Amino acid sequence: MGLLAYLKTQFVVHLLIGFVFVVSGLVINFAQLCTLVLWPINKQLYRRLNCRLAYSLWSQLVMLLEWWSCTECTLFTDQAAVDHFGKEHVVIILNHNFEIDFLCGWTMCERFGVLGSSKVLAKKELLYVPLIGWTWYFLEIVFCKRKWEEDRDTVVQGLRRLSDYPEYMWFLLYCEGTRFTETKHRVSMEVAASKGLPPLKYHLLPRTKGFTTAVQCLRGTVTAVYDVTLNFRGNKNPSLLGILYGKKYEADMCVRRVHKGKMSPGVCVKSCGNHRHVGSHTCCRPTTSSGVHPENGMYRPLCPLSSSQDALQETYNQTGTFPGQQFKPARRPWTLLNFLCWATVLLSPLFSFALGVFASGSPLLILTFLGFVGAASFGVRRLIGVTEIEKGSSYGNQEFKKE
Repeated sequence: MGLLAYLKTQFVVHLLIGFVFVVSGLVINFAQLCTLVLWPINKQLYRRLNCRLAYSLWSQLVMLLEWWSCTECTLFTDQAAVDHFGKEHVVIILNHNFEIDFLCGWTMCERFGVLGSSKVLAKKELLYVPLIGWTWYFLEIVFCKRKWEEDRDTVVQGLRRLSDYPEYMWFLLYCEGTRFTETKHRVSMEVAASKGLPPLKYHLLPRTKGFTTAVQCLRGTVTAVYDVTLNFRGNKNPSLLGILYGKKYEADMCVRRVHKGKMSPGVCVKSCGNHRHVGSHTCCRPTTSSGVHPENGMYRPLCPLSSSQDALQETYNQTGTFPGQQFKPARRPWTLLNFLCWATVLLSPLFSFALGVFASGSPLLILTFLGFVGAASFGVRRLIGVTEIEKGSSYGNQEFKKE
């Protein structure tokens, strides 16, 4: 084992990385708070500054994936789609099966220059997570309680505010509404069977309200939908903790780009339970010429169905690859340089302070310092726990049946 490989497994090193992330995050959050004075004066300048501040924080996590664990990400798509990456506002649909699926998405955002301006429809609980939720608040991230009657106005208003966003924006949606687990999948498929819907092997039934609302509210801004299916070679199930230990993974992402011009404005989708009824259906009322359903006001872009994503996953499990041309966008040095700058600024005074504490010989100071180290370790572990599947929310275990 080489020296670098040995260091990647050491708790003290992990603690130092966590220290840099947490302290730099607090500094960035304070800087974001100071930018609020710009909102009534120059909203677009406020947004551009916050995109760069957010980049400085998120890129530290991307650095762990790209440079620390050296995880490789391969795209399966076509050249025409690649030519548009980072040059348009889009809605992204991604399967929610893995603990680091968001990190793989951020890696692609970074490589195509939209990491700081990336958006997501996030559950309200994340707003109160230190650093992550606070940064998202200043980025105008749309939060929801996953109860449509309570979320409707908040989600619509939040999405409409983004319609004039000055930076190219990739807006991520997990249409399944929650991470895939065997329990949630079983409940979801029981609902599918009760409604006579075809079963899905690798996905939960999609929840369409967020998707259709996002597309309608961002009409005129969003030019395409990216349908993304993620998997890992070797049947691996990676974790953020594994990334921190330097484990290398190989991620494959199949990206299908649906241009706005190919979205049919005359197709109605009425959400009955969780199923998308396409075209005329006994429960659907006629749409207007604008494509807006007179009852629920939802616009239905023509996008790949979950059964198509399921077929892709089946193909991947059988062949070990996705269809399409392979692309490996080169990692950029900015994430590494950003982390090294923060580490230089923050670790130097930390080491000086630690030496001073132990040189003092004061039991009280030493115990206080060790208590601080223990608290910091606990805090970092809790932040990592946010991404762990077994510690995820129970949402989806019963909600399908309720609906």
